[in-house]
Amino acid sequence: MSHTTFTLGAALTPSAHRIDLGPEHPSRAGIVDIVVTEGDGIITAAQVRPGAIHRCVEKLFEVRDYRQILSLANRHDWQASFVGELGAALVIEAALGLETPPRATWLRTMLAELARLSSHLAFLSAVPDALVPDVAISGRLRLLRRDLRGLVSAHSGNRVHPMVVRLGGLALDVPPGWTERAVAVAHAAEDVAAEVDSLMAAADLPVVAPLSRAAIADFGITGPAARGTGVDLDLRRLQPYLVYGDLGPELPVQVGGDAASRLRQWAAEVGPTVRLVERLAATLDDLSGEVVVKLPKIVRVPEGESYVATEGPLGHAGWFLVSRGDKVPWRLKLRTASFANLSALEAVLPGTPIDHLPLAVASFGYVVGDVAK
Repeated sequence: MSHTTFTLGAALTPSAHRIDLGPEHPSRAGIVDIVVTEGDGIITAAQVRPGAIHRCVEKLFEVRDYRQILSLANRHDWQASFVGELGAALVIEAALGLETPPRATWLRTMLAELARLSSHLAFLSAVPDALVPDVAISGRLRLLRRDLRGLVSAHSGNRVHPMVVRLGGLALDVPPGWTERAVAVAHAAEDVAAEVDSLMAAADLPVVAPLSRAAIADFGITGPAARGTGVDLDLRRLQPYLVYGDLGPELPVQVGGDAASRLRQWAAEVGPTVRLVERLAATLDDLSGEVVVKLPKIVRVPEGESYVATEGPLGHAGWFLVSRGDKVPWRLKLRTASFANLSALEAVLPGTPIDHLPLAVASFGYVVGDVAK
């Protein structure tokens, strides 16, 4: 038996072997080491070592007022920044008993689904960039993610961290023609995702790193990783929030449970997300009104506890707020899908040929800031 360290992102250990999943893949930013024990080219044990960029965001929340928290909250899953600031706003609004204007609620839903598209494409980029190389598809995917960032910029002025959510709604409405542009970009995303899926189907990827239903329960796996094993978990349908109760999103589920099934699940979810974007855009085009309610300069949340969970791109994102009636939270605890996914690698990697480690890792979505929050 031998021990080998593999690293994603910048190497912590000088002798570590780097796993490079491509320039667009979220693993490129941040640091995670995986120490594997192998024998005859097969992994027998694995230890995941995150935490090199731990930012103590939950402690920072405790010294930020409720408005400042929103712009800080979009910096842990930076592949879907809007979803972070949205989750923070939803739990604070729940504690306040605050309702947002209808147009703001529909627009928030639209922005969340566009963030889902951008995140899914980021993780799918590993296929044409590293697993089944295809320069043409890789180039189209890269340009499409640029167009999605352009939508964020056209609305908020920021390409990555929109900082557009406010307590009671949004900082500003979208400009004229924005929804039509969003639908066009979404259609292009569906085309590229179909190309990536066809690439995987033609490559006949090996069956590695199967995820059992027992492991899903043990590690709290949700989102595409769970649906890639046939577990139909989607809070947008099971515990509707925003306007998802009116939309009833339905996602397909894969039944294989292996690494290829998880990757293909991401591709399969793009089409239904595009259908949601179309329906949201159609409603927004006919729905006028304000996008925020006015609040006092200082916001104090009543004493008590509140919990909100959303269906983020990688799975369930939980927000647990404890208030003692002050203008800052006493505690704001995060439950992140990235941490659950990365933890599960230690259970699924044993039995995987060392040559297929990149495929196994690429099939579990995580963002380092969402792990070492």
